[in-house]
Amino acid sequence: MKKDRLVLVLSSVFGLGYLPGAPGTFGTVAGVPFWALMSVLSVQLGLWSAVALTLAMIGVAIWISELAERIYGEHDVQHIVIDETVGLMVTSIGVPFRWPEVLIGFALFRLFDTVKPWPAGWADREVKGGFGVVLDDVFAGIMACLVLHVGHRAYGTWL
Repeated sequence: MKKDRLVLVLSSVFGLGYLPGAPGTFGTVAGVPFWALMSVLSVQLGLWSAVALTLAMIGVAIWISELAERIYGEHDVQHIVIDETVGLMVTSIGVPFRWPEVLIGFALFRLFDTVKPWPAGWADREVKGGFGVVLDDVFAGIMACLVLHVGHRAYGTWL
């Protein structure tokens, strides 16, 4: 069915989720252009425009992940990586698009997404459906974003 194919394309972020080895990392890479866009939006229109875009993308990711789970017949399969894309978007809120920040933010997000400290681990275990697929990545993104902002405050400058 064409609708099913579209859902699988979007949930895998145009096939990145089917790449061998580390599909979640590839899904996170897809968030880098969104970081650049959000940085421009924040400068041009204010931080709330980037927050609004992120919230909209979280909503789309939940919806697409829910549909993809129905197609796959199981929860949070590795091919669904749209959640990693929005997780990096959460990480980038209020952080400039400069390579040191992007690389450290990327590494922090992957760390928190892999290790899943509370509340990400709780969400991963307990919350089902598309909301559950995305929520642990949102929590991982919040943690990474907080670490970046605390580092910025502690050092008085971005990296």
